[in-house]
Formats: sequence, C-alpha cells, structure tokens
Amino acid sequence: MPGPADAPAAPTTAPGAPHEEHLRDAPYLLVARGDVARGLRPARTPVWFMRQAGRSLPEYRAVREGTTMLESCRRPELVAEITLQPVRRYGVDAAIFYSDIVVPLEAAGVGVEIVPGTGPVIAEPVRTRADLDRVPELAPEQLQHVTDAVRLTVEQLRATGTPLIGFAGAPFTLASYLVEGGPSRDLLRTKALMHADPQLWHDLAARLARIAGAFLRAQVLAGASAVQLFDSWVGSLSLADYERHVAPHSAAALSAVADLGVPRTHFGTGTGELLGAMAAVDGGVDVLGVDFRVPLDVGAARGRAGAGRPVAVQGNLDPALLSAPWDVLRGEVHRVLAAGERAGAGHVFNLGHGVPPSADPGVLARVVDEVHAWRGAGDRADDRAGDGAE
Repeated sequence: MPGPADAPAAPTTAPGAPHEEHLRDAPYLLVARGDVARGLRPARTPVWFMRQAGRSLPEYRAVREGTTMLESCRRPELVAEITLQPVRRYGVDAAIFYSDIVVPLEAAGVGVEIVPGTGPVIAEPVRTRADLDRVPELAPEQLQHVTDAVRLTVEQLRATGTPLIGFAGAPFTLASYLVEGGPSRDLLRTKALMHADPQLWHDLAARLARIAGAFLRAQVLAGASAVQLFDSWVGSLSLADYERHVAPHSAAALSAVADLGVPRTHFGTGTGELLGAMAAVDGGVDVLGVDFRVPLDVGAARGRAGAGRPVAVQGNLDPALLSAPWDVLRGEVHRVLAAGERAGAGHVFNLGHGVPPSADPGVLARVVDEVHAWRGAGDRADDRAGDGAE
C-alpha cells in the first residue's frame, strides 16, 4: 500500500498566488510583489478601498437586509456577491474578501456577537489565566465556509483579472476585543493586562496569532492572491510597548503565509510612530499601509528604515474628504498620488481608513477614475492652476 512518502507533496504556493497567468500583469500585484522596486511599473496606479465590500453600497444593503453581519459571513454565495459588488461598480484593482476580523474567533468557538452601532461584543471577556481556556485553537475544518466563499469569489473574479486580498485582524486588536469585552477608546484593561501579567498576555497573543495565521492561510490556499493584516487599535501603544508586546505576535501571524508566495500588507491606524517597526515584522512586509495622519513619502521612509529595504506603501486619502467639493477632493487625490510617487517603491492608492457608511458611491467611482487617469506629478500643471472644479 502507498505510504506517506508516496503521497503528493503539499503545495508551497497557493492556487491564487500571483504567478497565475491571468493575474501576471494585475496592477495591484505588480506593486505588492515589489516589481516596482525592480523597475517594472504597472500600466496605472492601482486603487482599492478598505471596507469597499459593503458599507455605503445600496446593493450591499439590499442583499444584507434581514441578515446579521456574522450570518452573512457564513453564507459563501452572499460573501462572493458582496465581495464582487465594488469590483463591478468601481472597477477597482483588487477585491477585499468580505468578512470580519472576529469571524475566526467565532469559528473557533468564542462567544461573540456584532451589535449594530456598537461592534463586536464578547460574551465572556478574557482577563485571567482560566479565561484563556475559552479561546480554543482554530482547526482548518472550522473554516470550511470561508474557504468555500474564497473559491467561489476567485472563480467569479477570474474573468475580470482582479486579485482577491484575504485578511485577518492582528493579535493585538483581537486581544483588545477579548479583554475589553467590546470596543474601547482607551483600552485600559488591555494595556493593564499587558503590563500586570505579561506571561498571560503573551500566551493570549500567541494563541490569537495562530488563529489569525490559520485564517490567512486558509484564504490563500483557497485562492486569495495577497493578504492584509489589520491592527485597528494598535496606535494606542508606545513604540516600546509595540516592539516588546505586539510585534512578535504580528510577525507570527504573517509568517503563517510566508511560504505561499503571496504579498503581505500590514496596516494600522494612528501608527505613525510605529511604521518602522510594523514594516520590519517577519523579516519585512511587502506593503505598508499608512493612515491619513502621515504623508505617504514620510511613511515610506520610516518603513524603509525599519525593513532595511524599500517597501511599497498603501493609502492614504482621509475618508472625510469624500464629502468635500469635487475640486477639493480631486486636489487631495492628486496630492496623495504625488506623495506615492515620491515614496519610490510603489504605491497602492487607498483611503487612510475604511469607507464611511455615508460615502456617496458616485464620488468613489470618480476617485477611481481620477487615480486611473493619473499621468504623474510632472504632467499635472493643471493642479497648480487650480482648475479641478467641474
């Protein structure tokens, strides 16, 4: 009988990895893979938006009607439909998998509910060593609905030549929800636990890193072409606390896909002082997400210093400007694009945070068109003349 040695070897690259022929020249992947730093530039600046799958789209609200957030994430056909909606409407250069950062926690068996108007609420917060036992490891079979949704989404994206980005919440942000019991502005319990019982903190964060890593890996093996690690609340920390208590666990989460040949983006909010350390995790990420508080070229310089090599940047239009008059917004789009050019290693245009629910889809469509039409800072003398009003 055939033994283990006769079994086919596990793939070292994922089905959706950027080597696939139909994605070879995808603008987003050319930047995210680091090809720009090697002299190969995409035909246009790629653009996608964080939280583009849902939020402001009327078609999203229509298909979600009567369904809770977590219920919608369990239905592969609905997940695929929502993920593709912004691709159809805007022609963005990447799709972001429709899910939520607490989905892997729920899949593992943690009691969590997403309360409208509040966010994730944890039934039994984790604050003691005994509480840690209520955070089980995540087994691949618990993510079947996720992998089914990714495969279905990738199959439908193939005709558009658009790559899919998988994502996970970073260990610190996941821990903050578990410890606080829900969203918190000051994260007092989280930071107190980090310092009062560092061993418990590291054990919790290590477990969450394995959960986040398993979630990322499942998406890539099912066909996602890239991943992004979101650390929504890590900007509340000092650099010293980040390096000591958080960076090793973010690195562990990202290392779960290091062998799969997909580019990795690291993003957090309020992280201007942390960008160098964030770029350095697991030997250096491929794309550094920069929020709207730091100019892209400054963020790129900090990322380069941290990683020890040029790092592509993603961002970073302030979402609030989507409500500004078009001539103001257009000028800010061009400012971000020019800063992205100065960054040097490649730029993925995005917002500096997620799409607000109140955003006008028509405005987002104009932003995409404007980014795709960008010819370079040297050709935009019209901006200096201020003739952007229409």
